Amino acid sequence: MTVTDALSRITQIQSTLVQLDNPGTKTTATSGSAATGSSTGFADALAGALGTAGAGDTLGGGAVTGSDVVADAKKYLGVPYVFGGTSASGLDCSGLVQRVYKDLGIDVPRLVSGQAKLGTEVPSLAQAKPGDLIVTNGGEHIVIYAGDGKVIHAPSEGRNVSLVPAWMDDSDIVTIRRLVPEASASSTSASAGSSAGLSSGSVSSLLGALTGGTSSVTASQTAALRALLQSMLSGSSL
Repeated sequence: MTVTDALSRITQIQSTLVQLDNPGTKTTATSGSAATGSSTGFADALAGALGTAGAGDTLGGGAVTGSDVVADAKKYLGVPYVFGGTSASGLDCSGLVQRVYKDLGIDVPRLVSGQAKLGTEVPSLAQAKPGDLIVTNGGEHIVIYAGDGKVIHAPSEGRNVSLVPAWMDDSDIVTIRRLVPEASASSTSASAGSSAGLSSGSVSSLLGALTGGTSSVTASQTAALRALLQSMLSGSSL
């Protein structure tokens, strides 16, 4: 999201918060001199931020998270180590990393040397999150951190892809790289809505009712939507 998009989203949220205080009044959010859309458009944008489909949209995969990486890597447990292997019939350490991320729609370099430059660096093993890549053995080996002090890797000839306790310490690690977040922004927003008692699937219809001035919206629904919007405004999904 660009700065302009973020500012536009903030303006839309603020506009809708005002509208919650004055149901039945239709407003149009603007940023600078350009209109950014009606409340119906914001309903779609908000639904999208929550990982649901807005009007005319189709459901699609959300942002890839570290948990997704670990779940996909576990599909390859037991696959034999094959030097240069990049498929379910055989994998080496960097081949496993490339295969997993490709499954999730992310292209990464084939070799450890390239993979070791991806994303952002994590300072220490203690700060590693599921899905992070850990480069060891002087830059010759790479593993996927699985959480709870364990890693998934393709070890060496004669062995299989396995989930094992992380044997390394910081002195053994060349770098730790984070390519994807631990959790997506849409998950955070959805959690906020859930804790406020609002189903993400009802956001568009609820906003539509509010902006149309109907009396079908309860006080608790309005309060829940306000809590969700305030959470988004504080930065959880921008």
